[in-house]
Amino acid sequence: MVKVLFVCLGNICRSPMAEYVFKDLVNKEGFSNNFYIDSAGTSNEEEGNGIHYGTRKKLNEKNIEFDNHVARKLKKEDYNKFDFIIGMEDSNIRNINKIIGEDRENKVYRLLDFSDNPRDIADPWYTGNFDITYDDIYEGCIDFLEYLRKNYDLI
Repeated sequence: MVKVLFVCLGNICRSPMAEYVFKDLVNKEGFSNNFYIDSAGTSNEEEGNGIHYGTRKKLNEKNIEFDNHVARKLKKEDYNKFDFIIGMEDSNIRNINKIIGEDRENKVYRLLDFSDNPRDIADPWYTGNFDITYDDIYEGCIDFLEYLRKNYDLI
């Protein structure tokens, strides 16, 4: 089983969007039993809150199911629980490393590092543009799934 944790700052916009987009993709491919997928934030600012309305709206537009998500903060022990810890931008990666310590097993990546155009995913909390965020997350999830297909005998 491949265990994937998507991480952003507050765990209400980008990381839950990535969590549910990736769950939708692996479910449509028939791989859902091969994955455990979750999300977290590097800050406790939104801890206990649900998904941002902009993310909920975008997921609904794309007919992607989501559940009663509750924001949580990344914990040091998450490093041992997950195979991949995937941030949305460079600042997430820095904060992930502050929380987990040394990435001895090379588990920490930016989502779009798996794409042909590595870059940060802008935070829609600040930009207000959930369309661009969705497009970037979808691209990253598709490319991450392809990376797993090519490099691991996991799916």
